[in-house]
Amino acid sequence: MPELPEVETIKRGISDLTGQTIQQTIVRNPKLRYKISPTLNQELIGKKILKISRRAKYLILELSHGFLIIHLGMSGSLKLINHQINPDSNDNTPSAPIQKHDHVDICFNSAILRYNDPRRFGMIMYVDTLENCTLLTHLGPEPLDDKFSANYLIKRLINRKSTIKQLVMDNQIVVGVGNIYACEALFLAKIAPTRSGSNITKTEAALLVNTIKQVLTNAIMLGGSSLRDYKHADGNLGYFQNVHNVYAKTGQQCKVCNTVIKEQRLGQRNSFYCPSCQT
Repeated sequence: MPELPEVETIKRGISDLTGQTIQQTIVRNPKLRYKISPTLNQELIGKKILKISRRAKYLILELSHGFLIIHLGMSGSLKLINHQINPDSNDNTPSAPIQKHDHVDICFNSAILRYNDPRRFGMIMYVDTLENCTLLTHLGPEPLDDKFSANYLIKRLINRKSTIKQLVMDNQIVVGVGNIYACEALFLAKIAPTRSGSNITKTEAALLVNTIKQVLTNAIMLGGSSLRDYKHADGNLGYFQNVHNVYAKTGQQCKVCNTVIKEQRLGQRNSFYCPSCQT
């Protein structure tokens, strides 16, 4: 958490920064998953944002030269704060109150992009080019792209002993299907998360591809799931958690058959499922 729908929502929420020029970068704590380069301000200052995109759970800011890559880790967030720079003042320190875990500010003429991360598992990195960027080269297709199809998935599942839940969360197979959305998609596809990949039929693979696309599309429309730390760039909450069928519903009755929802640990993640609907 945040997962693909949350990152996509944030990407859209900061889209107004396109065309703006970075005036200053303030790093209060460089100790994230990868230590922030001490030259980050020099690398970013004066560069214009040409495009903001997403690859898997990475936000990619294409600059007039180079790229800024941001990953929110488990608890990171980006907040867009209105802040007008006074050209007649020598002190343009951001006036917005600093909160605990506000580690980085990227300042523009009229706004601040503020990065907050309590657990510090996220990252902010400048690179000259995306070619051969090791963060991105191993990634599978985007789940909402046509490349992610039943034929593609069934080929990737052949002879795989791992559970289907773990496999659809594997970024080398398909990116961005995090724990929440894997649980929800498997429920809609009526596939038990504990089944091995090699046990999935082509018909089931086709259904699972469709439910993954459906769940992620709906989650993006609803602004993602606000659990614990996640908020939009404007501070508002997502609403997809209000329509979860099984995620975090342990002990509650299934909406379809009234069977009690169960929970099981798979690949260091809690999996939620209906033992009657999902076989």
